Amino acid sequence: MEVVLTSNNFEEEVLNSKIPVLVDFWATWCGPCRMIAPIIEEIARENEGKIKVGKVNVDEEEELAIKYGISSIPTLLLFKEGQLVKKTLGYMPKDAVEKFINE
Repeated sequence: MEVVLTSNNFEEEVLNSKIPVLVDFWATWCGPCRMIAPIIEEIARENEGKIKVGKVNVDEEEELAIKYGISSIPTLLLFKEGQLVKKTLGYMPKDAVEKFINE
């Protein structure tokens, strides 16, 4: 299951999460974002309970995009125990996203 993240729930859903959180920064007008979306959804379904997946629309949540230095989308961030541990930019196939999460 994916969680829509906003500045109102980011701390609770991401920073206070007991499990790792993959955060997808995206926008409706972004072609590569639309390409990676089904991959992110599939990973969320396959890993429910092991990893949380959150989505941040950069057009609606500019404050979060600025806070995390998002200058290009899609951008994936991985948080563990409330800490940002990894960041990657651009479209990736499913196996690359899984590798990003698991390594």
